[in-house]
Amino acid sequence: MGLKERHARERQEVSRAILDAARDLFVSEGYARVSMRKVAERIEYSPAAIYRYFSSKDDIFFALAEEGFRLLDEGASPRVDEPDPLEAVRETFLAFYRFSGQHPEYFALMFLDRSVPSIRQYWERFAFIRETRGRVVGRLRECSARGLLPADLNPEAAFSALTAGIHGVAVMRVCDRPALGDRADALARDVIETTLAGLRAGTTLTYEGRHPGGPAAPPRSRYGGTRSSAASSRSSSGRTSTSSRGSS
Repeated sequence: MGLKERHARERQEVSRAILDAARDLFVSEGYARVSMRKVAERIEYSPAAIYRYFSSKDDIFFALAEEGFRLLDEGASPRVDEPDPLEAVRETFLAFYRFSGQHPEYFALMFLDRSVPSIRQYWERFAFIRETRGRVVGRLRECSARGLLPADLNPEAAFSALTAGIHGVAVMRVCDRPALGDRADALARDVIETTLAGLRAGTTLTYEGRHPGGPAAPPRSRYGGTRSSAASSRSSSGRTSTSSRGSS
């Protein structure tokens, strides 16, 4: 191994040590209570040496967040391509839930600590997870086109409803409050199936499904469809609900 390769490997090893130490400290003590000096002390380096690898504590967080989202994407992205669009939706949200159990330290850092910096200002860095999100929304839209979900369903709002439900179970599992034990998996599936059942039944979604970095969802009518389709939604909602139940 040449000198250049040796230096590159050593730099990678130190960078990894910094990230691992920072992740453990952020989760155990809270992001706001951890300083660069404390991270340096954990790996027995000087604070000045740490700055050769990361320009700030925020820089360390964003590197960890990117790692976490890539781990999440590795589990979720293949599920989106299931042949059956409804099964793809189920499995993708279950993959999100499983991520919380497989990588609880990343989940806690990414979703539970309110003191971490917002990733919205660096959203392009996380474009890969936004792309996966868009694919899931596309599968929900496909469910509507195939009659598996109501034709006038807002897929963005449906995505948000499913996310909120499964995120709640994941938080309960990671925090163990209330204690779920081995019942958490069953609850995760129940939440997904209950939400999908409500969507199939034509439950009105009042949330528009806005998302940072993307266009706002179409305006919603009180019937749950877009305003331009409200009239047709009134006349066909009964038929849609009946056929949707039958297809489930």
